[in-house]
Formats: sequence, C-alpha cells, structure tokens
Amino acid sequence: MMMKKLLLILIATLLFLTGLAQKKAAKSETTRQVWLNYMDKIARPVLSNIAEDKLKANMPVRLSEHIDNKESRSKVAYLEAFARTLSGIAPWLQLEGGNPVEVKLRNQYREWAIKGIANAVNPDAKDYLQWNGGQPLVDASYVALALIRSPWLWEHLDEKVKQQVVTVLKITRNTVPVYTNWILFTGVIEAFFYKYDLGYDAVRMEYGIREFTEHWYVGDGMYSDGMQFHLDYYNSIVIQPNLSTMLDVLSEKHTAYPRETENVKLIGQRYAQILERMINTDGSYPATGRSIVYRGGVFHHLANVAYKKQLPSSLSPAQVREALTAVIKKTLGAPGTFDQNGWLNIGLYGIQPGLADFYITTGSLYICSNIFLPLGLPETDEFWNTPPQPWTAVKIWSGQDVPADHALELRR
Repeated sequence: MMMKKLLLILIATLLFLTGLAQKKAAKSETTRQVWLNYMDKIARPVLSNIAEDKLKANMPVRLSEHIDNKESRSKVAYLEAFARTLSGIAPWLQLEGGNPVEVKLRNQYREWAIKGIANAVNPDAKDYLQWNGGQPLVDASYVALALIRSPWLWEHLDEKVKQQVVTVLKITRNTVPVYTNWILFTGVIEAFFYKYDLGYDAVRMEYGIREFTEHWYVGDGMYSDGMQFHLDYYNSIVIQPNLSTMLDVLSEKHTAYPRETENVKLIGQRYAQILERMINTDGSYPATGRSIVYRGGVFHHLANVAYKKQLPSSLSPAQVREALTAVIKKTLGAPGTFDQNGWLNIGLYGIQPGLADFYITTGSLYICSNIFLPLGLPETDEFWNTPPQPWTAVKIWSGQDVPADHALELRR
C-alpha cells in the first residue's frame, strides 16, 4: 500500500513538473504567437489583396478631417499601406526556419509579397501604384527599406520586375525632398541602389548623413527635424532607423563614416532608453506630437535596435519584448481598431479621427507594422526565449529600486 502511495505521489509530481515546463514553454511561444497574430491581422488584408491585384478595389480610403489634398492623398494611400506594411514584415520574410506553422505562414506571405511587388510596379496592373510626387517619395522609400531589410525578396523577383522596381524608384528623383527628415527618404532609396549595385547618387546619401550628424543633433539621443526641434516621435518613426540603415548599407562594402556610425549607434542606444521609459505599466505612452495615429509605429526605433541586437546594456531583450508586447496589445487590441473587414481605423486607441494630421489616410496607419521588426529574430534568440522581465515603468511603479536615468554626454 505504501509503495502504491509513493508511486502515485511520484506520478503526480512528475505530472506537475511536466505541466510547469509546458506552461513555461507555452508562455514563450504565446508571446511570439501574440506578435504573429497581430502582424497577420495587420498585414493580411494589404498583402493578400495586392497579390491578387485587388488592393485598390477592396481597401477603404478614409481621410483626415483636415486633409490638405483629398484627390492626391486618396491616390497615394494604397502605396502607403503596401510599402509601410512591407517594411515592417521584411525582416520576418528574410528569416528561415522555425516551427512548421510559422514557416507555412511565412511562405504564404513571401508569395503574396512577390506578387504584390510585381503588381505595384507594373503599369498594366490594376494595382500599379502612384510613384510620382511628394508623398510617393516618402513611401517609395519604405519599399526600398523593405528590400534592404530582406535580400530574399529582391533575389526572388524576376528580372523584369526588378527593372520595373528600379524604374519606379528612380521616378522619385524628380522630387526635391522637404528640408526635414524627408532627405532621409531620398537617402534610403539611394542606399537600396547602392546595396544592389544599381548605380547610386552618393551626394543624396551624403546630404542626409551630414545634415543630421553634423548640424541637427541637439543632444541626449535626439535630432531636430530639420532646422526645428519637434517634441514628437519622428526620431523613432523615421530619423534614427533611416539614418542607421544608410550607414549600415554603406559599411557593408567599405569603411565609410566610421565616426558618424559610432555616434549614431550611441545616440540610438540612448534614445532606445528614453523610448522604453515612455512605455507605461499598461502599454500606453504619451500621446504627443504629429502622427500619433501611427500607433506602435512610434516605437519603430526601439524595435529596430532590438532587432539589430544593439540594445544598451541597461535594457535586456526580455524587458523590451514585454514592453513592446504591452504596446501592441494596448494599441491594436482596443475596440474599434479594425473595421468589419479587418482594415485599420484612424486612431490611437480605437476610432479617433480627431487625432489625425492633415496628411493622414488609411494607408498611413500601416506604419505600425514596424513594431514587428524583432520577428526577424529566430524564436531561439534571447529576445524570445528568455523569461519575462518587467520594463522600467513596471519596476518603478511597483516599488522596485532602479538606477537613475542620465543624459548622454556625447564627445564630438
């Protein structure tokens, strides 16, 4: 009888320990799956429709109540949606391997992306997109950024499509960028040409790099947006991801801008600290400045630094993962975030059209895809497989003691 009891206790203990192990594994998988589910919810309507040449037919185009040019903005909204979505999922499309379910999903998106690019640049397709003009310069750069982030995509386009991509991106050279972060859109397009040996304009890249590194750094991890500093998220949305991408591409082939590259990295690490501290315990964050309806896209830089494995030592990958997960759930899980057909509504937390600036369309919102960049890291990476850790706000507001925050004193 005693042996039977001991055996039952042993079995129960093993079952308990097995359950704990399974829960732990499930939790790790669940976090990545949460990201994949939200990514799929964002990207599926855009990629599946343009792959079938039906994006213009099926995507609703809602405009800011204060839109400055209804006709022009409506036409470019489709390029905005496609390019911004593609830039955010590109690192994941580049990734190989993983569990069978994820691999199957990635293969589907690869197929859609290849077909979508082909339709976007084909003048005979219904979904041939608008490439000429001011806003198209912005969003053509997101196509270029996607192709920089995912060489797999570029390599799997057929030669005719490749030439059409080059043709449409060269159209943007007709547009003189605004003397702001826009000079980096021009620079990223040239970085694409440089990366794939397609003939690039070195001056357009030099211009953006020099202006930001020599003239527009204002201190403590932030640049001004042209001649004026704005208290918004454009350091994260555009400036620092684009600037670092240009420098990364240049350094792939030869040593270029070594001092600027090192400083941009240090500045980026400091700004990553600032962004992480702005994420509140519930995943909310200060709703300040332009383009706040970009939702999680305002954490593009933090996601990018995590993806590139360049986080400062003060930020563990696990705490950044948990912080970004909270943002994703807060901004994409709110009631009214999506319409009945799965397209994004204008807002930060649900439907809030009053938050939209004069240039906002439905397509603009899909820049939120850039919060998903760490999905380009395999599930075996420490970003995904280390136990959850609280981010700074959670530590502080639960009474934990944390190191004081300090400004970056950059020696120039």
